[in-house]
Amino acid sequence: MNGVFVTGTGTEVGKTVVAASIARKLANEGKRVAVFKPAITGLDDYPTADGTISHDIGGFSAHRPDHLVLRDAAGSSQADEEVAPYRYGAPMSPHLAASLAGEEISRERLLAAARAAADGADALVCEGVGGLLVPLAPDYLVRDFAVDLGLPLVVAASPGLGTINHTLLTLEAARSAGLELARVVLTPWPDEPSPIERSNRETIAALGEVAVETLARLR
Repeated sequence: MNGVFVTGTGTEVGKTVVAASIARKLANEGKRVAVFKPAITGLDDYPTADGTISHDIGGFSAHRPDHLVLRDAAGSSQADEEVAPYRYGAPMSPHLAASLAGEEISRERLLAAARAAADGADALVCEGVGGLLVPLAPDYLVRDFAVDLGLPLVVAASPGLGTINHTLLTLEAARSAGLELARVVLTPWPDEPSPIERSNRETIAALGEVAVETLARLR
């Protein structure tokens, strides 16, 4: 399986934007890109309208559910259930959302769906849920799913105060499970970064022994 697994240091740190940017870049290079997200919650929070269009990633809407943003960025024709097998309305951890819906997220179903998505594609861009230690099921973490897929890890992180600790903890959690670290991406990176933001980038690269890239806010 070729591709990347995009995780983050927590929620609302730009995972979807980073994953969509990667998917769009690969698609623009002429590759057939499949996208995948094991579970999505909080669908009740999204309006039915598409919202503001971002031209930076080829016209996908930044105000749509994650699985639709990923699919549009990749130019994929995958059905909703092929991108995100588990979808819930309430904004909460996927293991709790599944429990309240009277079900449990299945490792076997996730792996089968991810492999089916990757079949026939040149690359699979998978976005996790929350951070690495978020439970998909009571005994199955996002990190476990990333290990099962065996894809290189891209970590999305905030550039501001507090990101050094959160990012280094995420790198440590990834390495302890044997995951390959490809990049850290700090986003949204300002046009004129502050001394703290510049220092954060340098410190994470040095202490984390990882390449650190930046991604500007999409307009």
